[in-house]
Amino acid sequence: MRVRVLRNEDVSKIIAFIPPRHIHTRVALFIGDDVLILQQATVDALIRAYASVALHPTRRAIELTSVKLFKGARKDGFAEYQLIESGRPEDEVLNEITKLYYGDETRASDS
Repeated sequence: MRVRVLRNEDVSKIIAFIPPRHIHTRVALFIGDDVLILQQATVDALIRAYASVALHPTRRAIELTSVKLFKGARKDGFAEYQLIESGRPEDEVLNEITKLYYGDETRASDS
């Protein structure tokens, strides 16, 4: 698995848009020669995860995983695949992502 940390200077621009004949917002990230387009459901999940950690007084990590929800199990207009809180213990999630973030280093502090 390749891990890449995007810094602000790596992103040349961001465009939020609604494509013609669509009703949901997309977000395009321009990164070097690549353009990454995120669908609204993905952006919504990202915002939900970010807010759950950034605005919580003690929470340090949250994991959302992809789950296929059939029509009767989701709200009208919602995507079939949803990113749902996994329920995995926070310390396990934080441990896993810390190893990916630092690679072979075992530092525990963020620089």
